[in-house]
Amino acid sequence: MPFIDPTSAPRFELHGASFTSLAAPSRGATETAVWVTTLPPNSVGVPHRLTREEVFVALEGTATATVDGQAYAMTPGCALVVPAQAELKLDNPHDAPFRTVAVLPVGGQAIVGDKPPFTPPWAQ
Repeated sequence: MPFIDPTSAPRFELHGASFTSLAAPSRGATETAVWVTTLPPNSVGVPHRLTREEVFVALEGTATATVDGQAYAMTPGCALVVPAQAELKLDNPHDAPFRTVAVLPVGGQAIVGDKPPFTPPWAQ
């Protein structure tokens, strides 16, 4: 069973957010990709959809998750289940960073606007 040390996990940046890839096919996972997303203070997210269900567990800070027009306050310990194809936007309008664990089945892809689906590099 592979062990992933977060200090050596690959990190990616996109739209001002950072993604620390923990479990992914490139690190031995066959069914589930897991990463930590950090939103900087006072950041506005990019609306997107995913081809598979995605689950978030808030770790630190506060953010607003909007799923198909419904807003939810994400605070530490909260979980959010985003159905496949639902539009998701994560905003951090606060003065402190927001951190969350994200879980997506291997093979899930993101869709931004009318662009073709792609597998985020932190889930590969």
